[in-house]
Amino acid sequence: MPEVFLAIDQGGQSTRVIAFDRGGQSVASAAVPVPTAHPAPARYEQDPEVLVESIHRALRQAVGALPGGTAVRAGLATQRSSIVCWDRTTGRALTPVLSWRDTRNAAWLSSLGLDEARVRGITGLRPSAHYGASKLRWCLDHAPAVSAALGDGRLAWGPLASFLVFRLTRERTLAADPVNASRTLLMDLRTGDWSRDMAGLMGLSTDALPAVVPENSAFGTLAVDERSVPLIRCTGDQAAALFSDGLPGPSTVFVNAGTGAFALQRADWPNGARRLLTSVIRGDDGLEFALEGTVNGAGTALAAEADALGIQDWARAVEDIDTSVDVPIFLNGHSGLGSPWWRESFRSRYIGDGTPAARITAVLESIVFMLTANLEAIRGRTASQRAVRISGGLSLMGGLCQRLADLSGLPVTRPAQIEATARGLAWLATAPGDGWGPTDVTDFLPRSAPSLQSRYERWSRSMSRALADDDV
Repeated sequence: MPEVFLAIDQGGQSTRVIAFDRGGQSVASAAVPVPTAHPAPARYEQDPEVLVESIHRALRQAVGALPGGTAVRAGLATQRSSIVCWDRTTGRALTPVLSWRDTRNAAWLSSLGLDEARVRGITGLRPSAHYGASKLRWCLDHAPAVSAALGDGRLAWGPLASFLVFRLTRERTLAADPVNASRTLLMDLRTGDWSRDMAGLMGLSTDALPAVVPENSAFGTLAVDERSVPLIRCTGDQAAALFSDGLPGPSTVFVNAGTGAFALQRADWPNGARRLLTSVIRGDDGLEFALEGTVNGAGTALAAEADALGIQDWARAVEDIDTSVDVPIFLNGHSGLGSPWWRESFRSRYIGDGTPAARITAVLESIVFMLTANLEAIRGRTASQRAVRISGGLSLMGGLCQRLADLSGLPVTRPAQIEATARGLAWLATAPGDGWGPTDVTDFLPRSAPSLQSRYERWSRSMSRALADDDV
């Protein structure tokens, strides 16, 4: 009997379900778009019911495309740092999904005056409103249904993944995997469990949080038409992407570029990185880690700036401009600055003039520049860095990949299967062995690009000045 694994990738723009065979080949797929609301500055929300229904629809479509008699198992990967609150007796969501991009409670978090070194030592993260804890506190303070449920003992809150597992499984499983739990700012990396110290600092109850369990747990069963599909793994999107080609090599940086762009390289804990994150990438028998750099505004920055510039096809506009053509500088503050600067709010701005096509190219280059800065920060804390593996929707842009190779001085490889999160989830769940790997890749080798290098240096100086001016 043929066997496939259904990788459920619930992302910011769509829910995708891809069925993989034992050799890592996609045999069926489905995608359902999902909206994100931006009702006010720093607020990004999704409808929990829409996300649940999108998964049901994508599962039905993907399973319906499989031959009869196919044995099916499934796993779930979600946006890390997104949270939701729900009623554990009814399953009803009590709040919207507060996206990882949402920083509405940044002022409150800043007012706590937390010791950054202490927070980093416990969680591997910085005290940032991008992570779940301040979002949960905002819900407690501003959503009466949440405080009422807490008082009645009905409240469940935590990672988006936990809500989806609870709603999707027949057993109503209440659990959190270590990867998603770690992005709440409430998990102790030394114990792999919730930190009462961190929860106390935030004024939050750990009793309402799901139990932290290994990623490879029996999370329950999904009902897909007449089938009962075991859900055997749950993790975070960027962590899963790291395993898309199998066990990641220690000298390769993995870049996943979509709504945001993330660069991860395997590392040991503790590493003492102050400008980067220590991220959990796997949590089965023990926790495994990577150094992570984050670019908050990638695909979202391109879409927003293209809309403001009146550009319909920004991908073509960027690809049509050669790297030797001079373009302005763009300081990219969409969704705030991630590593290695860490600013919750930063005003985006162009420096210099140019046509709309030149300006949107400057936005693309700002993503490359920020990734390059993060690669340099990671390189300073690892034994070696020899290659970049890139995936995600933006990796289809050859201009982005080539620019990253030129500036980093590293070969950049793009596999034919760019859905790295889904493929990595499948590898983690099925552990197929050494034969797993891409059948086709595109290589972008470093080359001399003096104009691009000059713009990167101008951008670096401009960033330093802007950050200093914003401090005044």
